Order: sequence, then C-alpha cells, then structure tokens
Amino acid sequence: MGVNRDALDVGLDEGREARAQADVLAGRVKAVVLAGGRGTRLAPYTSVLPKPLMPVGERAILEVVVEQLADAGVKDITLCVGHLSHLIRAVFENGARREGLRIAYAHESVPLGTAGPLASIEGLDHTFLSMNGDVLTTLDYADLVRHHTVSENVLTIATHRRTTRIDYGILSTEKTAHGDRVVEYREKPEFPMMVSMGIYVLEPAALGYIPADEHFDFPDLVHALLAAGEPVGSYEYEGVWFDIGRREDYEQAVAAWDARNKPLRVADPSLP
Repeated sequence: MGVNRDALDVGLDEGREARAQADVLAGRVKAVVLAGGRGTRLAPYTSVLPKPLMPVGERAILEVVVEQLADAGVKDITLCVGHLSHLIRAVFENGARREGLRIAYAHESVPLGTAGPLASIEGLDHTFLSMNGDVLTTLDYADLVRHHTVSENVLTIATHRRTTRIDYGILSTEKTAHGDRVVEYREKPEFPMMVSMGIYVLEPAALGYIPADEHFDFPDLVHALLAAGEPVGSYEYEGVWFDIGRREDYEQAVAAWDARNKPLRVADPSLP
C-alpha cells in the first residue's frame, strides 16, 4: 500500500503544533528580554530612566511586556540589564510580578549587542523567545512559537510591513555624451518593506553561532546562520506594533493608552 505523503505531512505539522502549544502552556518556553540599552534616541528622558521603564499610561513598557509573556504561558524570563539596572530591579522586586513567574537578571558590564548576551545565559536548552524590552505589540507569542516549531526553523523573526517615504523628488539619470540626462522622476516615493519587530524565536543550536563575551547583534547572527545553511524564517504580523526606541512611536503609544489601561487599540501607524 502506498504512503499518502500529503496526509503524512499534515499529520507531522499537526504534531509539531500540538507540541509547541504544550511547551508554551507547560512553561518550557523561556524568554530573554533585552532591557540594558541607553535609549539615546529618547534622550533626555532616558538620562534618568531606562528606556524599558518609560511610562505608557500608568505602567512601564517593560511591565506590559512581561505581563504579555506571562499571559502567553511563559513562566521563566531573564532580563538583560545594564543602564540604570537598579531601577528595573526595583520595579519587579517590589510588586510588579505575577505569582508563579520567575524573573532572573543578567547584568552587562559592557554592552554586548542584541544577540551577544544570549551566549552567557544558562538554561536555554529548549526553544526560547528573545526580544527587545521596548516593544509594544498585540502579537500572539504562543502563535509565533507554534509557527516557528512547525516551520522547523533555527531562528524565526517576527516581521511587520512598514512604508518609508522619501520627502524629496527622486531622479534616475544616465550619462550621455551631452552630460547626465534624466530618465525618470518620482515625487516623494514610498517604499514598502518588511522590517524586524525585534522579537525572535530560537532553537538552542543558534547559540553555537554567538561568540562569547563579544559584541554581537541579531543581524550578525542571521548572517552567520544563513552562511551555514541553517533555516531562518519570518513570521509576518499585521497587527499593532510600536518600537518605543523611536520618539514618534512612543508618542503614538502613549496617545493610544485609554483611561482604563487598555493599550494599543488604535490603527496600525504603518498602514495608509
């Protein structure tokens, strides 16, 4: 009797989905949150307050991130801290912590980039999340992990579609015997592109590509994985996403927070 390959593939995918969901619900998926940046683009606010503690409504951004991860079933979170780290510790050691949630700290005496800190964190022996601590989004983390597992990626990048507008007329020219000639003119063109949300799912195998005690960013990790032929995937998310490292997004996020502390119920700022 022949094997129905389509049915077999569907069965395997369903099995991976079930395992991914079970892992999240059982708390086996850990999270590493990068909260050590200086936030220079948000100066002068970040001279006295670390960027992840910037307020949105009556709460700090990092409090929202941690709560969302806990809601998704994550029970073990490591905060990578550096700049004004004592303030971050004070927030979570004085009440801003859910029962059953373990929060550990990895202190950077020297900035190691967005991926570098992962090399020294113990216990990342299973699928795990890594993300920036200044991201506000309605992304379903459990679904992101499910997609990652089913796709069999070593690294999955959560992505969002953004449009960049050039505030000038753009010319295309070509050289001729009579000088440069204009062959095209576009007035204030817009360029849609897929950008990283600063949220990732990784397998432990990815850690082998991160050098110890060296500055190493996620783009460096992606390049290393691609060069080695490792599967790197993307997860496109069309919902709300604010990168609080940008002043415009921070101001929009603050404006979006209503009196009942229900954030992000606004139109996506990247959509026309």
